[in-house]
Amino acid sequence: MVSAQRGFTYITILFVVAMMSAGLALIGEVWHTSSMREKEAELLHVGNEYRKAIERYYLSGPQRQYPKNMSDLIKDPRMPGTVRYLRRLYPDPITGRDEWGLVKSADGGFAGIHSLSENKPLKSAGFAVRDAAFEGKTKYSEWQFAFAPAASAVKPPAKPTPPK
Repeated sequence: MVSAQRGFTYITILFVVAMMSAGLALIGEVWHTSSMREKEAELLHVGNEYRKAIERYYLSGPQRQYPKNMSDLIKDPRMPGTVRYLRRLYPDPITGRDEWGLVKSADGGFAGIHSLSENKPLKSAGFAVRDAAFEGKTKYSEWQFAFAPAASAVKPPAKPTPPK
């Protein structure tokens, strides 16, 4: 009778350990997904900060030109004083490195940035209007945060006034 009880206890402990292992694996997967969603949100935020900084740089100079390198966004070399469009250069949240891919412009500068990660994004739809071009993209490197002057000049149509 004693050996039967020992066998039952052993099987119960194995079952509990197996259930705990499955639970920990599930928690790990949820944590990883949550971490990637946070990194994607950070990429969207940082990318749009770079896009706005490039736009301000482009529009503020006497001649419309794009920045030649990333440090131009920290201190504009065209201006006599210190003019900053970004407080600092932000790292790529996906790769964790300071290195970004640059979207080249016709004048030799760069019109935007993109991540160098070739990983598949979790988010594939439901982007803000400014990021609508990211829908259906299969890699983070395809999410290009670029400023195009023609796109910024388009104004939304005025609301029609109701007839009286």
